[in-house]
Amino acid sequence: MTQDVLVTHGLTKRYGNHPVVDRVNLTVERGQIYGLVGRNGAGKTTLIRMVTGQSVPSDGELSLFGATGGKELAAMRARTGVMVETPSFYPYLTARQNLEYYRIQRGIPGDRVVDQVLEEVDLANTGKKTFKNFSLGMKQRMGLALALMNRPDLLLLDEPINGLDPEGIVEFRNLLLRLNQEHQTTILISSHILPELANLATCYGFIDNGVMLEEITAQALQEKCRACIEVQVDDASQAALVLEKALGMRDYEVLPGNIIRLYDCLDRSQEVARVLVEGGAALLSLESRGANLEDYFLSMIGGVRHA
Repeated sequence: MTQDVLVTHGLTKRYGNHPVVDRVNLTVERGQIYGLVGRNGAGKTTLIRMVTGQSVPSDGELSLFGATGGKELAAMRARTGVMVETPSFYPYLTARQNLEYYRIQRGIPGDRVVDQVLEEVDLANTGKKTFKNFSLGMKQRMGLALALMNRPDLLLLDEPINGLDPEGIVEFRNLLLRLNQEHQTTILISSHILPELANLATCYGFIDNGVMLEEITAQALQEKCRACIEVQVDDASQAALVLEKALGMRDYEVLPGNIIRLYDCLDRSQEVARVLVEGGAALLSLESRGANLEDYFLSMIGGVRHA
């Protein structure tokens, strides 16, 4: 049985008359890795800050582990770990010294917790090396270690792989997958680095200009982003009619820029080209391809899908 860990209904944040987050409905189920997809400035960080209590909503409802307000919601926030931006660590302290400081400051019990989280994020062997000498990847893992100190059931990460090199991205990805699979930690991660997010997420929420465009599971998205023949013509509407009549095509979509993606007859590209030309369409390009997460997102914000 699934359990909704985080639910929002009409969640809104306005600055003056400008909505930065606009009536967002979002659902994160227990055990998911939820990818919050959006361009810089789309409202991802503001949404996460409202969930964590760092920003007060202008309107709408928020539920964490079933709690919806007041002291109950504050108590449930104690079950979350947050990494909105890299925390401030003392540059001349070691990894262990920095985390021990935060453990005492936050009243987290257990003198073994620091060693445990350092082990989990692969920083247990940094010894006397101080924070100022850490690589960016190590600093990001320190931020993750701090977020894990209270053993959260829900981990909220805002652009955690931003600026990492390829090796650092792989290390961070493997850490998150291990947390999710071995500890059943539910994760919400925002990013605009879509190819990497595709290696992690089990569910997606697409947000643009503060509006949630769509929520979709990774499985459903994979079915949508399947292999296709993509053609560009001078008049997509007319070309679609030609294809329907001549080849009986029904499984297709029309995108902005007079582009048509055909999902059947994948081995008949030459026939598709011939039919279009004979039907009077100016064929500008034709190629076999498979849409990816970035293509899908850009098609959503670039125009209306038909099919």
